Amino acid sequence: MKPKRLKLLIAYDGRLFTGWQSQAAGNGIQDHIERALAKIVGSPVRIHGSGRTDAGVHALGQVAHFEEPPQTRTTARWQIALNANLPPEIRILKVTRAPGTKQGFHARYSATGKRYTYRIWNDRFLHPFELGRAWLVPYPLDLATLRAAAAVLVGRHDFAGFAANRGEPDESTIRTISDIRIAKRGPLITFTFEGEGFLYKMVRLLTGSLIRVGQGRGDLAWLQAILSGAKKSNHCAPPDGLCLAKVFYR
Repeated sequence: MKPKRLKLLIAYDGRLFTGWQSQAAGNGIQDHIERALAKIVGSPVRIHGSGRTDAGVHALGQVAHFEEPPQTRTTARWQIALNANLPPEIRILKVTRAPGTKQGFHARYSATGKRYTYRIWNDRFLHPFELGRAWLVPYPLDLATLRAAAAVLVGRHDFAGFAANRGEPDESTIRTISDIRIAKRGPLITFTFEGEGFLYKMVRLLTGSLIRVGQGRGDLAWLQAILSGAKKSNHCAPPDGLCLAKVFYR
């Protein structure tokens, strides 16, 4: 019999960590969860995430899975045990037994899309409660212009101009963005990006480029030129305001 997989729904404040992926220094979110699992079961346990988040990036809906060891527990007991052995900045929101499919559930390969949010604090100074959770943009932003610029990016495009180099080339830089929503409440502007998948630093580069247009320092033709491959954006928003909000599965 194949071992059963447990699916984790994870939230974390990314400020103290080197990102999701395991690192040599042992301070990735993955490292902390794997150490907690090893402490619980008494042997190494490998976890697989839906994708990487960078240092300083947060999550409300990261998903991971691991093979359930022989000493089975209820999903509620797994959640309690994991949270008892994790830093308070990392929390397991839910543990479920992964749905059975012909191919088998996989946190990364079974995902059909993701939702990211990016928070902009558009004021003269950053509210102390927003430290590390929003990007301070102290210049006027035109909301109508931002939304018009976002509409240019929605659809299936080659987003190579909005991707950073991770040292390993992507098989394809073509992605589909199904929706970009922009909402404003007081000084807080929230961008919501939904799509089938995103390239390395793509959401941060999209956000930085949109803000440049919203400030009047770029226009729709400039965005189109990046999409056409004539230019490449180097306007990368900081990690502070970015959050992996949800991973979609069938």
